[in-house]
Amino acid sequence: MPWPATLEGLSSRATTGAPSERAKPEDLSLRAKRGNPASTEPPTDPLVTRYLDHVRFEKRLAERTCTLYRLDLIRLADMAEASKVPLLQVQTGHIRRWVAQMHSAGRSGRGIALILSGWRGFYTWLGREGLIGHNPVVDVRAPRVAKPLPKALGVDEAVQLAEHEELDDDPWLEARDAAMVELLYGCGLRVAELTGLDVLPSAEASRAGRGWIDVQNAEVQVQGKGGKRRSVPLGSAATQALAHWLAVRTQVPGMLTQATPGASPASLALFPGRHGTRLTARSVELRLKRRSQLAGLATPVHPHMLRHSFASHVLQSSGDLRAVQELLGHANITTTQVYTRLDFQHLAKAYDAAHPRAKRKG
Repeated sequence: MPWPATLEGLSSRATTGAPSERAKPEDLSLRAKRGNPASTEPPTDPLVTRYLDHVRFEKRLAERTCTLYRLDLIRLADMAEASKVPLLQVQTGHIRRWVAQMHSAGRSGRGIALILSGWRGFYTWLGREGLIGHNPVVDVRAPRVAKPLPKALGVDEAVQLAEHEELDDDPWLEARDAAMVELLYGCGLRVAELTGLDVLPSAEASRAGRGWIDVQNAEVQVQGKGGKRRSVPLGSAATQALAHWLAVRTQVPGMLTQATPGASPASLALFPGRHGTRLTARSVELRLKRRSQLAGLATPVHPHMLRHSFASHVLQSSGDLRAVQELLGHANITTTQVYTRLDFQHLAKAYDAAHPRAKRKG
């Protein structure tokens, strides 16, 4: 596949039942602000009282969770009373109508999903008690919530991070971290793909699902989700950073440059820690967060943010969605299409900032 012409420029510098602990403190405050009918009154329906005793004393759920269930079930009882239908005779059609009422009243899809979870658990319990034959909530879903856009750095921020040098670190540590940033941003790797890289190919690496670098051919061979292998090109900046790192990598205890019988698989790890073990994803996250702060970025950077930045910047420059899909290792093009929304957002901001007709006078 012909890689996008801009890639080199980028690399060069560019269930049923009630779930436990489902609520967070902000959920409770949000419900209080939204208003809860009779939220300060205890439930009067004996079935609701029995169920709340069940989740509190038998399931031993947290007090905050029990409080939220109580609010949900008071709302359910109020809606059922308003519709003149006993709780044991509520049907799926009632639930759907009440969901529509809550949504039209301004409750968010996420908030409705939490309420439905509480109702679903209540009716599951009623079924186990032999009081109903069908759970009316089981097939009801909340209104769809728009997925948030992935967080990506601007091009200038990404370059600022990639060009940062931390002179107070040991030279080998600085070289390693710089190479990691180049591979995450310049190749769009997942953090697990990065930590699974070896310095050279081997049968053992293939069996274990690890990848490797091929500096001579300027490629990275990785194994992504679902055991799917792909090849990602190395840009000149990434190649230079890797060459610098490989020159000092053997300073780390136990690191080898070629397969040796009986040697630990960690000895061929591209990115080891201080003690000669393969760097973990958590270690990469912490090092990247620290580096982004030292580089002066306003937002702490995590590895997947660099993957998002890679995809967004390549798409902005090339417009080749299929190429981005292959570079990222997405099985489905719809997964990649989220970056078209990022690209449009970028264009809209540029238009609003620069076009003389963007802001109309009131």
